[in-house]
Amino acid sequence: MDDSGFTSITRLADARAHLSGVCSPHTRTERRPPEAAVDRVLADGVRARRPVPHYDRVAVDGYAVRARDTFDATGRSPVRLEQGETPTEEEVAVPVDAGSPVPEDTDAVVTVEQTERRDGAVLVYDAVADGENVTVTGRDVVASQQLFDAGDRLRPSDAALLRATGRDSVPVREPPQVAVVPTGEELVAPGEEPEPGAVVETDGPLVASLVTRWGGTPTLRDTVVDDGETPGAAVEAGTGHDIVVTTGGSSVGDRNPLPAVVSDIGEMVVHGVGIEPGHSAGFGVVAGTPVVLLPGSPVSCLVAAAQLLRPALAWLAGTEPRPFPSVRATLSQKLPSAPGERSFTRARLDEQSTGDTVAIPVRTSGTGATPSVALADGWVEIPEQREGVPAGETVTIQQWEQLVPTVEQTGRVPRD
Repeated sequence: MDDSGFTSITRLADARAHLSGVCSPHTRTERRPPEAAVDRVLADGVRARRPVPHYDRVAVDGYAVRARDTFDATGRSPVRLEQGETPTEEEVAVPVDAGSPVPEDTDAVVTVEQTERRDGAVLVYDAVADGENVTVTGRDVVASQQLFDAGDRLRPSDAALLRATGRDSVPVREPPQVAVVPTGEELVAPGEEPEPGAVVETDGPLVASLVTRWGGTPTLRDTVVDDGETPGAAVEAGTGHDIVVTTGGSSVGDRNPLPAVVSDIGEMVVHGVGIEPGHSAGFGVVAGTPVVLLPGSPVSCLVAAAQLLRPALAWLAGTEPRPFPSVRATLSQKLPSAPGERSFTRARLDEQSTGDTVAIPVRTSGTGATPSVALADGWVEIPEQREGVPAGETVTIQQWEQLVPTVEQTGRVPRD
């Protein structure tokens, strides 16, 4: 048992591995139009129904020609072509606009800048090769090309591609259903005036909002008293969902009954995670449903939710968690951390006149300071093997509450 009273502390990577093992993807699927499937996870792979473009397309404004008719053109000795609507046996240039179909019996397009109109004819000053300035059928996407795999999460640009390739609906997994159970004797409902010693219940609404942001559908339960019996009934009632998440009562001692409750009605898999703040988090299984226990202090609750609940929602949806959106910045001051723990520190970003971005720690201790979270722009993550980060080092600021990472951060590349 360590100094905090926990029998053992599990490293974050190991805790996630155990959590992944109890978060089996659900099997509920539905078909949605591409626009309504944005940020949803595909239940099956999707192929293109038609090519893009679906016809030979003019790429620039100019004149469609037979390339061989321009081979003798030079800047000093242009080729003279008759302007017409369709090619004939004579050498003819057909006016075309970008995006229009390539006229029959032509195989290239001369740009307007390469030509001159004179006496009803078109003078071509530069030769073009066969296929030049023409986008052939299927140049971007061929028919039946694999566009996406099962488990891919769709972006707005993906929806546009699906429409362009003739897909009017796609199979997606339904969002994971999440029961959110706040616990605590001292909590009063939002909107009520708290007496001294009472605390406005904010963890439940926070977690419910995060669940929505991270792709799940939350059901926020009324606050339950952590008397050992009521939380158990509330957890069991939530097992009809894909996952249950509780807030508060996750530590050790008589005022923290949730670990014992889960052990009594199911199995406690991990209790105590090597993260700071948030080390009192844990998870178990009740009636085949994963149950994540989040600490009651607001900062610890958010950290543990980001590190455990967020990936759990991805696994339940049949995909992998995406990287957090992030930015790089120079640390303004030294950040302390204890070796063996993964530490997370709030920071705000300051754009300097030089164009550099500086990360300024908002508060390096204290887990109940909700304002310090709201005023921060992100989080600095310090791995277990480091004992602090010196001032002046370039660090990554994770922005947990932003919607999506950049293309560079997802690492997604087009498929052949």
